[in-house]
Amino acid sequence: LKIGSDNKIREHYTISRGTKPETSTTIGNGNYIMTSGHIAHNCVVGNNVVVASCALVAGYVEIEDQAFISGSLGIHQFSRIGRLAMVGGMTRVNMDVPPFFMYEGAAKMRPRGLNLVGLRRAGFLSRQIDLLKKAYKALYRSGLPLEAALRKIEAELADENTLHLVRFVRASKRGICRE
Repeated sequence: LKIGSDNKIREHYTISRGTKPETSTTIGNGNYIMTSGHIAHNCVVGNNVVVASCALVAGYVEIEDQAFISGSLGIHQFSRIGRLAMVGGMTRVNMDVPPFFMYEGAAKMRPRGLNLVGLRRAGFLSRQIDLLKKAYKALYRSGLPLEAALRKIEAELADENTLHLVRFVRASKRGICRE
């Protein structure tokens, strides 16, 4: 188990080590992990992540930097949560969660728009937010097939953040949350 610096891990929280020799669970720096939950074996949690109370994170989950995981939810094994994504409380996470957006849903997880508060707190500029808003519309509201939406984002909306979004989606093995 590798835990970085400046983390706040509150009471009644368990974090499991890697299951096999030479594997580990890795928690980055500056995270706030609230009470009464669990991060299972072989997970990777980035930096400046918030994991609210009673969140259950199954094995081999990856959580990118600055994500916000709300309380009383479960994240299925091998799922990925993208940078600055916000997952609402009591959500059933059984697919990959692309970065920069908000998601919620107890029976079925659904995208709910940009994580504007998180983006602004992270210092994103208006132009960057505007590109992400257009990328959200291409990915979730255009009716385009997934690959066509990704090509549109690459061709018309390319910057470091939208290209990170495209790479994240293309790397998905579980599929992403889409309506």
